[in-house]
Amino acid sequence: MLENSIKDVIGKKLEDGTIEKLVAEQLEKGVLNALDSLFRSYGDVTKVIEDKIKSVMVPYLEEYDYSEYIVKLDSVLLDVLKNCALDNKKMLTNSKELMLPEDRKTIKASELFDIWCKYVAKEVDTTDLEIDYDDGPTYEPVTVRLDVDYNNERSWSLFEHANLILECEHDEEMNFAIPISHYKNDKKENQWSISSDQVKDISSLRHINDFRILLMRLDQAGTKLIMDTDSECDDITPEKEPEATYE
Repeated sequence: MLENSIKDVIGKKLEDGTIEKLVAEQLEKGVLNALDSLFRSYGDVTKVIEDKIKSVMVPYLEEYDYSEYIVKLDSVLLDVLKNCALDNKKMLTNSKELMLPEDRKTIKASELFDIWCKYVAKEVDTTDLEIDYDDGPTYEPVTVRLDVDYNNERSWSLFEHANLILECEHDEEMNFAIPISHYKNDKKENQWSISSDQVKDISSLRHINDFRILLMRLDQAGTKLIMDTDSECDDITPEKEPEATYE
């Protein structure tokens, strides 16, 4: 009875094409799986293709003249090593400077201004500066200023805060705003504490300029700033010498 029912179902499925469709689907899957296996990394077809490519490319690559590219690569490697060495040298130099103890107990605002002026003369951007040919040639001077911005403190506050501003009109990269503070009850009325940004990670040392290193050292040593002036102005001639061009 059961066998007859099974025969009837199979017969009907054969007649309506269901069995044929299922067989076709499975055959298609089998073919796809077989092809996938052949084209895998260790498949037979992949190995045949790999052998053919090797037989063509390897002799061509062996005979090719790479001398031109070796020269270019050598130049690139030298530039990379040079730049890396310069960055590391700057980082090591700044690390050494920060580790050296600052023995000055005090520094005058006018002295700090003079040090900064020398920094400006050495590092200021000379782009767009006119050239003076009278004694030179030299670049035209840039105007620099020292000012102190005093905060409006509450009368009951024990501290007075201000910013010592060092400003170069021509090059904003030279500018500094140095936070300073003064304890009102301190008997030495004219002495202020200097605050400076601290190093957050060692890699940042390669990007810190010489003047900021000085400010960090003064801060670490607790060097006091004597406010012998709160306003200065000067014209600084850049150290960089322009190429002379006469018309």
